[in-house]
Amino acid sequence: MISAPEALERLREGNRRFAAGIRSRDAGASQTRRDEVVGGQEPFAAILGCSDSRVPVELVFDQDLGDLFVIRVAGNIVASSQVGSVEFAAERFGTRLVVVLGHSRCGAVLATIEELERSTASQSPNLHSIVDRIRPAVQTVLDTHAQETPDVLVQHAVRANIRASVLHLREGSQILQGLIRRDGLLVVGAEYSLETGVVDFFDGLPGTG
Repeated sequence: MISAPEALERLREGNRRFAAGIRSRDAGASQTRRDEVVGGQEPFAAILGCSDSRVPVELVFDQDLGDLFVIRVAGNIVASSQVGSVEFAAERFGTRLVVVLGHSRCGAVLATIEELERSTASQSPNLHSIVDRIRPAVQTVLDTHAQETPDVLVQHAVRANIRASVLHLREGSQILQGLIRRDGLLVVGAEYSLETGVVDFFDGLPGTG
């Protein structure tokens, strides 16, 4: 089992390679690696990320088949199925690092801001369910940063939404709470920059709260 700090450093190293345009020699799912993971998997980190096509998690962290347990949903929101998926990875595979990965210019966050500023009657009930998950965090940002420019508001809202998802995972599951207390499970928040390719781990890092 890889500890959370070690897993975090592996992700940071992989992202540094990605941002620099350097790929691991074996990245890209070689036949050898496919054969290795047929019998089972041991992902060293679980990533709850956004479905945005510009943020493919394995590429962003320069990892191979079987390295990451990835859950993707628009707006990197947390609902029961996402909590259950993280519990599954943590219990079944011993994964001790969970990362909520949002990104700059998130379309789901933008849609939520638009909805709060001007209700959209044509929005589908299914899309509305995603907006409703993001709404509380974004509403707080709109209330406290009302004088900011639209771009700055979106930046604050993206991070507020990531923090809300991190908090939900930490406090919304007795299983995860127990693993955090007893077994060193770490749940952190991070933002991927579409502009630079860099992932900034900013919430819940060891020693920072």
